[in-house]
Amino acid sequence: MNEPIWETIAPSELTFNPFTLIGSEWMLVTAGNETKHNTLTASWGGLGVLWKKDVSFVFIRPQRYTMEFMAREDYYSLCFFDKSHRSILAYCGAHSGRDVDKDKQTGLTPIFDEAAPYYAQARLVMICKKMACQQLDPKCFIDPTIDGDIYPTKDYHNLFVGSIEKVLIRK
Repeated sequence: MNEPIWETIAPSELTFNPFTLIGSEWMLVTAGNETKHNTLTASWGGLGVLWKKDVSFVFIRPQRYTMEFMAREDYYSLCFFDKSHRSILAYCGAHSGRDVDKDKQTGLTPIFDEAAPYYAQARLVMICKKMACQQLDPKCFIDPTIDGDIYPTKDYHNLFVGSIEKVLIRK
């Protein structure tokens, strides 16, 4: 595969619907380094402004293998793909990196020239620097149905807030 041609843009130049991009089209959240990394598929998250910075919000359950990479590393990437890669995202969401090499199984090609690995097949990449992490606390749920409906096993997500340091789009 030829190296993709990337253009760096400011987050303010993005023109998409984040509800569709994240909630319907999904994304890969990836952390680690060239020696070892892992990715997971996410359909929960957000983009916005916090603490005077453009940020991403991602949620990761404590038992997910990617959690140990997110806890250890200072950066993570968010990768978004076109519809032809939907089965790859489904695979990455259904299999643990503890058990399989997701890159080999899916044909994804990691790129390691940034602070966090990202994938050559992506159409949009955000490199994010961690700013905060906090495990969700059920005492803070105002809607009482969240705890029972989303967390029947009490495996509360960790919320990561990351400043968006770089946005890459495929030319």
